[in-house]
Amino acid sequence: MEEVKLDRWGYEVRTSSDSCISAINAFYDQVLSYGRQRSVILEAPDHDKDCVLANILAAHFLCSSDRSRAVSHLQAAKSRLEQATAYEKAVFDAVNYMVSENKDDDVAVELHSKLLKDFPRDLVSLKRAQVLCFYMGRPDLSLNLVQQVLTENQGENYIYGMLAFSMLELDRMADAEKAAKQGFEINKNDYWAQHAFCHVLQHQCRFKEAVDFMEGCSSSWNSCSSFMLTHNWWHVALCYLEGNSPIQSVLEIYDHCIWKELEKGDAVCPEVYLNSVGLLLRVYVRGEIDAIEERLRILAGCLTDKANWYIEWHLDSLTLWALASSGEVSKAEELLKGLKSRFSLMNKKKQQLMQRGMLLAEALYEYGKGNDKQALKLLGPDFDANNCKMIGASEEQLDVFNEVWYSMLLNAGQAAKAIYVLEKRINKREGVPFLWRLLERGYNLIGRKEAAIAGQKARALEIAYFK
Repeated sequence: MEEVKLDRWGYEVRTSSDSCISAINAFYDQVLSYGRQRSVILEAPDHDKDCVLANILAAHFLCSSDRSRAVSHLQAAKSRLEQATAYEKAVFDAVNYMVSENKDDDVAVELHSKLLKDFPRDLVSLKRAQVLCFYMGRPDLSLNLVQQVLTENQGENYIYGMLAFSMLELDRMADAEKAAKQGFEINKNDYWAQHAFCHVLQHQCRFKEAVDFMEGCSSSWNSCSSFMLTHNWWHVALCYLEGNSPIQSVLEIYDHCIWKELEKGDAVCPEVYLNSVGLLLRVYVRGEIDAIEERLRILAGCLTDKANWYIEWHLDSLTLWALASSGEVSKAEELLKGLKSRFSLMNKKKQQLMQRGMLLAEALYEYGKGNDKQALKLLGPDFDANNCKMIGASEEQLDVFNEVWYSMLLNAGQAAKAIYVLEKRINKREGVPFLWRLLERGYNLIGRKEAAIAGQKARALEIAYFK
């Protein structure tokens, strides 16, 4: 009988290999720190081909990129399941269901909740469950899972970043700020806690404070995954943009801190493209089309590669806009047709969840072609991008779609509707100059005297942040 060793959490794993446990623990660190060496988990079954935990974690890592290898590791885990420890069996049950065909997301969350009830220090399983909740658009479930294990993990910095992000998605900004600070006070290089704190500052329109904070942290980001590195810089660029910094400041970040990531041999291209196209759409909506025309053309050329399709619904939706607006209409049509096909194959429950996401994708395709009228019809009169979290995007990432909608309303002459939704949005985020400019335009369209006041407010904010 093989001996039992303890992993980082202090839970029993049946293996005689110190190297296997070391690889598993290294994988834990990479997942929680958004590192770029998550493939280290593939070393664990090399050191012990019979270790259930090593194989099931490797299977999950490979399931979206190399299905045949994932199945091989899954079968290896199953073959030794009777000899596994209670902890390994719990992880196996949760992950095995996660990679199964036609899984029910609610069941997957429940399996993780059960796992965490018995093994509350397993923060990688918590992270896995939080990602699942994120794609369900259920931050309430995500918060419940964190709170379930918080007492047992009070000394772990990673728990506070996870707590903070759940609070952010529930619009509990004061609580999110407190949790994020707790995380990076324990570990100043906790990138997820840094990211959560930036979210708070950005939401509260503390743009310069957010930029100063994130740029002060940026020297430690080189070990981050392509997503985390470029996403943190995306936040910095967006703070410059929302704070009305010169457009060149935004484009320098795009060129030197986001797009430049693609020069690295281990870059994950779709992760870079997601943050790239999300930023360019923000700039586009603000009318700076000439400034990004060549960058958008180059990016759209990359996005014609089908290897980048159907990885993330969020990326696919943005890709539809990028392709359609760059003249790659036939490619955009092909991608949209593929999304509709995938949607039709979903079970009824999943279709109900993804219906808004499907409509958003179609609307972005029409918007990219310049067909605002049809795009508005698809989004409907009560559109709120925050109801589209199921595409795998945070509220900050989704907000650009609200901006697109506001602009289309104004372009279509629906000034009264635009004014109504803009006034509501400004009540929540009154420090964004662009929103005041849109409101000024709406007032002007129907001849209301409040246009002058909105213009004055916009001008005051435009010089307030980055003098």
